[in-house]
Amino acid sequence: MIDLKNVSRIYRIGSTKVYALNKANLHIDEGEFVSIIGPSGSGKSTLMNIVGCLDTADSGEYLLDDVPIEDYTENELARIRNQKIGFVFQSFNLINKLTAEENVELPLIYQRVGKAERKARVAEALERVDLSKRARHLPSELSGGQQQRVAIARAIVTRPSLILGDEPTGNLDSRTTEEIMGIFHDLHRQGNTIVLITHDQEVAAQASRIVHIRDGKLSEVGV
Repeated sequence: MIDLKNVSRIYRIGSTKVYALNKANLHIDEGEFVSIIGPSGSGKSTLMNIVGCLDTADSGEYLLDDVPIEDYTENELARIRNQKIGFVFQSFNLINKLTAEENVELPLIYQRVGKAERKARVAEALERVDLSKRARHLPSELSGGQQQRVAIARAIVTRPSLILGDEPTGNLDSRTTEEIMGIFHDLHRQGNTIVLITHDQEVAAQASRIVHIRDGKLSEVGV
């Protein structure tokens, strides 16, 4: 499903080159649950942005479902981000003026899904994260864990095959982290491919595979 081959991403600070990714290689099969762990500044978010088609590499090749990303147009990449990939971020990224169900509905509006189907799919997504009773609440009326549940519901409402989590438990206490990880495990059992970026060893250890990143280089214990 995901195949990175010698992928590099370089930022320039003055006359200095900084390798956020340095000839990174990574293969993830459909249906896997993979965690990517590393310290701050190691290149984790850059890696997720490239895997999630939010950014492009300076060199190397990225194949998604066996198709090189550079073969896609901007419109096709936007469609992939909206339909194939679900994003879950540390900061939730909810719109404060919208209720939980309205936040979850947004991706379907972008897809021009009909109103009746939108309503049914939003209800289904909120039910899957056990938040149906909070559907009409604003983010400010929800706890951090509940806000992250809304964010997960928004990520899965389009029925993506790939879910990317960028430090999704970073702002949560240990009990809430356990609850959120339970949802990720449920999604994995239901067939989703999960890629979880974290700096937390306990969170990373819950995945089927752990990939380490440091100074833009990837390594895997036992490989």
